[in-house]
Amino acid sequence: MKEVYKHGSGENNREAVYEFSIGLRFTHWVRAISIIVLTVSGLYIAYVFAAPVVTGEPTNFMNAKWRAVHEVAGFILLGCLIFKSYLFFFDRKSHGERVSIKDSFNIKTWVAQIKYYLFVGEHPHLKGVYNPLQFISYVVFYLLMIGLCLTGFILYANSYHEGFGGLIYECMRSFEAMFGGLANVRQIHHILTWAVVIFVCVHIYMAVFNAIKGRDGGMDAIFSGYKFIKDGKRT
Repeated sequence: MKEVYKHGSGENNREAVYEFSIGLRFTHWVRAISIIVLTVSGLYIAYVFAAPVVTGEPTNFMNAKWRAVHEVAGFILLGCLIFKSYLFFFDRKSHGERVSIKDSFNIKTWVAQIKYYLFVGEHPHLKGVYNPLQFISYVVFYLLMIGLCLTGFILYANSYHEGFGGLIYECMRSFEAMFGGLANVRQIHHILTWAVVIFVCVHIYMAVFNAIKGRDGGMDAIFSGYKFIKDGKRT
């Protein structure tokens, strides 16, 4: 059931609609932190820009430590993706997200949304939480995440031959051959990483844009879960 609370009166009358559940908000911020850690550690692994002072003691395994951090953050991100996928399909409070699928197939909503971003029209009335451009961009984001996880598993299986690495080794060898070898896998992993970095930058810009232009607490929603809509029209 949607939670709605009235605020203000007259032209300032708005409804506080509970859009994002605690599970969704939690996974959002864990995912965000994981992506930052993965990007920084991945850049170090790709190009070692700092090294410890060389000594006779076999303890300065900085590259191995960065790699360990990268792998831990990767598994945390994978856990978030799995949990978020579960919430999307089965969580009662994620109903608004699922309804966004209908909006993404509505041509009129697409046209109205583009006009809104070009400052030549009003924001269309949405049935779901996300507008069509948002929803499609999130679909692309998750496809990028799948590609990153797959290529990451291939690289992982070639570094660790026991435990989980050994379990997935034979399966990952097939994907490795499909991609044309480890060198190509590594290159694809880097390209997908930069695609995610670009997505994050655009995502932050658009979130701020919508929050300022829509004046509906769009940025607040990812912290509190509530978005403030006017005249019962979700934007």
